[in-house]
Amino acid sequence: MSVKFVEACNLPTRWGEFSMHGFYDESTGKEHIALTMGDVSSPEPVLARVHSECLTGDSLFSLRCDCGAQLEYGLASIAKAGRGVLLYLKQEGRGIGLLNKVKAYQLQDDGADTVEANESLGFGPDLRDYSVCQSMFAHLSVSQLRLMTNNPKKIAALTELGIEIVERIEISTGRNSHNEKYLETKVGKLGHLINE
Repeated sequence: MSVKFVEACNLPTRWGEFSMHGFYDESTGKEHIALTMGDVSSPEPVLARVHSECLTGDSLFSLRCDCGAQLEYGLASIAKAGRGVLLYLKQEGRGIGLLNKVKAYQLQDDGADTVEANESLGFGPDLRDYSVCQSMFAHLSVSQLRLMTNNPKKIAALTELGIEIVERIEISTGRNSHNEKYLETKVGKLGHLINE
């Protein structure tokens, strides 16, 4: 496999102390991390979140999406359980990159939804690739997940990689007046399971 483990270190956060594991994908040049808490190599299914990078939502606190709220929910849930893993994958804007995301946001300012904006720029609605998860979970000795997600395509992709999803945990957080259309599009066009 092209995904190589690089190093691990401690990462104290406001939710508690995680271990941060760095990975490098030689085929793409992308860097990914896993945050773990507790013994994730024991045989019981592991509480998990597979989160794609969203600079605007995760770091700049944008209200245009629910990404930052989902990231915080994932870390807080793992800390509360005392055991779990969060994979943080470098695939900004559902895989189109940061500058193309800025262009997509401008198209959304003019009335396009998130899918229409991506397609106007010549991209598919969702270009994310979860294949790196296989090597990352294997390194951590994780094979069964209690997965925090609303995305059935993510479940299907991980299952195809041989990762067993024993439970899906819905994430209902981050809804606001700025992302109503975005969340409706995630449900209507991308098939996300959001009951909020």
